Amino acid sequence: MAGPIAGLGYYERNPRTSFGVFSTVLKARLRIVSRYKGALLMELFMPIVFAALPILLGVSIASGGIDVGQNWKDTTGTADFKAYMLIGASTFMVVMLMTWLVGFWLRREMVSGTLESIWVTPAKKYLVIGGVTGYALIRAFVAFILSFVLGSFVFGINLFQGNMLMAAMFILVGLLPLWGISFMFGALILRIKEADSIINLLQWVLSFFMGVFFPVTVLPGFLRLIAQSFPPTWMTNGVRAALLDVSFFFETWYMDLAVILVFAAVFPLMGYGIFVATERRMKKTQGLGMY
Repeated sequence: MAGPIAGLGYYERNPRTSFGVFSTVLKARLRIVSRYKGALLMELFMPIVFAALPILLGVSIASGGIDVGQNWKDTTGTADFKAYMLIGASTFMVVMLMTWLVGFWLRREMVSGTLESIWVTPAKKYLVIGGVTGYALIRAFVAFILSFVLGSFVFGINLFQGNMLMAAMFILVGLLPLWGISFMFGALILRIKEADSIINLLQWVLSFFMGVFFPVTVLPGFLRLIAQSFPPTWMTNGVRAALLDVSFFFETWYMDLAVILVFAAVFPLMGYGIFVATERRMKKTQGLGMY
């Protein structure tokens, strides 16, 4: 139904225009990032470099006569420590992209003074933010696939081991809770008006609780509970279990996937609710236009 919106003319709210807002934002972000080839290459190589440090350490130890593979298998359930760490690094890159891209987008709009202009458009805010987070989701998924494939060639990992369809399912479903986490991160950026220092701090905290280079089951009870309350931990372990035949948290793939589905149902709604509540609070205190 069309109607005047705050002097901006007529805007007809229907599924077609709603999808148009979402797709326009998504296409704009993808078109912009296509101009920055260096950033895309960094996302491709960063998980490989990140994983290379512990992998090369393990190889150097093995050359001294210690059976690293057997020791690693006793701890994790697989002797392929290279694939184990590469999966962890690639999943970590997915999580960081989902937070980086949304956080830096909000911060850039705040500094350039265009956030208020976006906020007064008649389009629903969740469509605009959904387009940005959707772009982050697509970029993160592509980065995971490409970095894992390239890293497998670099480190001599069997790319076709395990159940690849199940691994892809864990990745795709695991990205949905990250949608909600990106909303929460966006709310934090709105509130404190800072992105760089928060991202630098969070990346090390998240890598620890995700178990990028070690199984979270070795953590003390309280820390293990925190780690298993974080959706990417389940996604990382699910991919490893599908490809490397390590244990699922609940022994069966469908139980672990069910937990991720619960996260997928709860986190996006909770994250968007937190974002909207923060936005309303900022409007009341006239803090939305300040940076």
